[in-house]
Amino acid sequence: MIGAIIGDIVGSVYEFDNLRRTDFEPFFHPRSDFTDDTVCTIAVAQALLDDVDPAPVLLDWCERYPHRGYGGRFAQWISRRSLQPYDSFGNGSAMRVGPAGLLARSVAEVADLARRVTVVTHNHPEGIKGAVATAEAIFLARQGESAERIRDHVARTHGYDMDRTTDQIRPIYHFNETCQETVPEALICALEGRNFEHAIRLSISIGGDSDTVAAIAGAVAEARFGVPAEIAETARGKLPADMLEIIDRLYARS
Repeated sequence: MIGAIIGDIVGSVYEFDNLRRTDFEPFFHPRSDFTDDTVCTIAVAQALLDDVDPAPVLLDWCERYPHRGYGGRFAQWISRRSLQPYDSFGNGSAMRVGPAGLLARSVAEVADLARRVTVVTHNHPEGIKGAVATAEAIFLARQGESAERIRDHVARTHGYDMDRTTDQIRPIYHFNETCQETVPEALICALEGRNFEHAIRLSISIGGDSDTVAAIAGAVAEARFGVPAEIAETARGKLPADMLEIIDRLYARS
């Protein structure tokens, strides 16, 4: 979970000012901050920890932290307070699903948890697929599966084109907020990374919706490599106490 939050924070300054290289410094830009990706991930974590309907929990956290870059249709969902899904296939379903990958005890359970926290907003089949694929990649990485095995599972089970490299993606990738053109690219960055930090740097380097690409990649990279203590502590220092409480509860359970 902290991996997704780190990706969000690092990528926050590059979402609308893409930086297509890996050697940027410092790793945490002075203006970097958590965005909607983090807020929604925290909400999903609390909903799963408390075993409650995710919709009102999402609404509560998003109202608690307004003006964090919520996407257009999701922002309308917040303002209308109807708590009804809106057939979205936006990448918001995948950016927030990390806690499902941490709490599940089987591939079947991780898919069930991912669907449960997704359909309250993103009930389009592609929105659900993006969340499930991401959560399954996290779960498989936590089980020690190889990058090649995870690539094969994602491609075979979900039909994403995983037979690409970041060097092939980078020259032609563009800003896109759909699961279809965010999830496979982010997973490729996570699976190509040599370590946690390298995976985040790769995800920034391809451009696009940088904070969300990096959040998805960061969740999987954390499961593969863990997170260096110094990086984790820097990210935690940018978060309020109520978020840290949920994070600590999640890791105590996972």
